[in-house]
Amino acid sequence: MKIYDFTVKDVHQEDVSLANYKGKVLLIVNTATACGFTPQYDGLEKIYADLHDKGLEILDFPCNQFANQAPESSEEIVQICQLKFGVTFKTFDKIDVNGEQASPLFTFLKKEAKEQKSEEHTRLVAALKDKISGLLGDDIKWNFTKFLVDAEGNVIKRYSPTVKPEKIAPDIERLLKTTAL
Repeated sequence: MKIYDFTVKDVHQEDVSLANYKGKVLLIVNTATACGFTPQYDGLEKIYADLHDKGLEILDFPCNQFANQAPESSEEIVQICQLKFGVTFKTFDKIDVNGEQASPLFTFLKKEAKEQKSEEHTRLVAALKDKISGLLGDDIKWNFTKFLVDAEGNVIKRYSPTVKPEKIAPDIERLLKTTAL
C-alpha cells in the first residue's frame, strides 16, 4: 500500500485522491487552531512559500482530539489559518488521528514511520515507563505531528510536535533535490 491509495475529504466534503500528489514531496500535519504549537503555521507557510515551486505540498489535517483545541468547523479553521497565519497550503476536513475513528491515512502514516526519538527521550521513557504507559506506542501524542513523504509516496520520517518546521526544511530540501535528478 502507498500513500496514493488513500482518498480524503476536503473542507467541502469532496473526495480528494492523494494520487493527485504523485511526484510531489509531502509534509502531512495534524493541526489545531488553539494549541500551543499553533504558531508553527507561520513556519509551515514559510517552508511552503519557499519550496512549493520546487515540488513540496503541505497537507493540513485539523484534529480536535487533543484538549478540544480545534473546535471550529473545517471551513472556519481554513478562514482562521488564512487570516491569522496567511496559510496558502491545502487544509482538509477535520479528522481523528487515534482510536477507532482514526483516519485510515493517519493509521497508515503511524505504521510506516515510527516517531523519531532522541536518546534523552528514550532514557526518560525507560525511567518513567510504569507511570506513562499511555504515552508509549505509535499513537500521535499531540497536534502538529508531522510526516514527511517522498515523491514516490514512501513515508520517510515522523516528527514530534516539538520539532519546528524550520528544522524539517533541510530534510525536505534533500528530498526535493533527489526528486529533481
